[in-house]
Amino acid sequence: MLEKVLSRDNLMAALKRVEANRGAAGIDGVSTEQLRDYLRQHWATIRSQIEKGTYKPSPVRRVEIPKPDGGIRLLGIPTVVDRFIQQAILQVLTPIFDPEFSDSSFGFRPGRRAHSAVRKAQQYINEGFRYVVDIDLEKFFDRVNHDILMSRVARKVKDKRLLKLIRAYLQSGVMVNGVCVTTEEGTPQGGPLSPLLANILLDDLDKELEKRGHRFCRYADDCNIYVRSKRAGERVKASVERYLTRVLKLKVNQQKSAVDRPCNRKFLGFSFIPGKEARIRLHPKSITRLKGRIRQLTNPHRSMAMQERIQKLNQYLMGWIGYFALAEAKTHLLRIEEWIRRRLRLCLWTQWKRVRTRYHELRSLGFSHNRALEIANTRKGAWRTTKSPHMHKALGIAYWQQQGLMSLIQRYFTLRQAW
Repeated sequence: MLEKVLSRDNLMAALKRVEANRGAAGIDGVSTEQLRDYLRQHWATIRSQIEKGTYKPSPVRRVEIPKPDGGIRLLGIPTVVDRFIQQAILQVLTPIFDPEFSDSSFGFRPGRRAHSAVRKAQQYINEGFRYVVDIDLEKFFDRVNHDILMSRVARKVKDKRLLKLIRAYLQSGVMVNGVCVTTEEGTPQGGPLSPLLANILLDDLDKELEKRGHRFCRYADDCNIYVRSKRAGERVKASVERYLTRVLKLKVNQQKSAVDRPCNRKFLGFSFIPGKEARIRLHPKSITRLKGRIRQLTNPHRSMAMQERIQKLNQYLMGWIGYFALAEAKTHLLRIEEWIRRRLRLCLWTQWKRVRTRYHELRSLGFSHNRALEIANTRKGAWRTTKSPHMHKALGIAYWQQQGLMSLIQRYFTLRQAW
């Protein structure tokens, strides 16, 4: 199997994938743009070490990402060479493991996405499973037991050289403040191989839930089990926690896990509207995150040309709606669009600063002499001024469309029609 990993076709495909994904450099500072040149010089030595079983992956670079609900997510960024080797391993292992994964597993799998998991959850709710057991694994990627994981990998991988290489990646260590810290457990988020290894371990959980006849959706370490009553949910929650703790040696986050109505829980950024037929909606936290990012991009005290500001807004908003268009959110989006335009008017008003500048800019927008003079000399605050009827009309939808601002609501309907 190691020969398949190191075959020329597989390595070239891995190289192209790593280059396309780009990403930050690891601890050695080598970028994806420099990867080909680096491999030309060093690949013969690296390959020889891999074949002999003496290759030692570099420690990953630790990056801390703040979570929206507080806390920190720890990411480990491998060097581009290690990302290249991991990608080559991934391409060989995926066709072996993925076909036997559960149909209820949706995370990091070819041809599957988060939307499929949310729609499946909606189907279960509409079938009468009106309670959800929301299981949250505490720091899952940092607490994976290496021995248990490797025993699962060894069920299908018999090449001891490849098993040794995979374990070497698990134990490569983390560079923290210039000091290499050894890793006795966990599979750091950030490498191409980590999601597959996570699915291999949690496939045991999937098979256990299927054996018990449960309806569930799992996306990576985010698992929701749907039941008919709260009492049944409490019983399922307790038994699943015992399984995770005793068999897989994983810890359940009691504060974030619960048995509740689906409308009260968040699943992959979405929630559900209760009723005869459950409908998909935006979770309030997703809206809060969106508004937080928009506030950053439309901060009036952040020096930025309006065209650049609009370009960054478009880039973020179109990516956001590309994911969240699954939800029924027309009313929310109309309000958000109106609020975005007001935020942009605030940026313009702050940018104009002086009364004379404001007067000339307002005149160029078609205001009469008296009206421009009145607004330019207003003693109202900037935020209140942006809401005035005349400003609202002059700097309304048509104006911002001319400036290149893309419409969330138009993109929303286009995507939903395409689906």
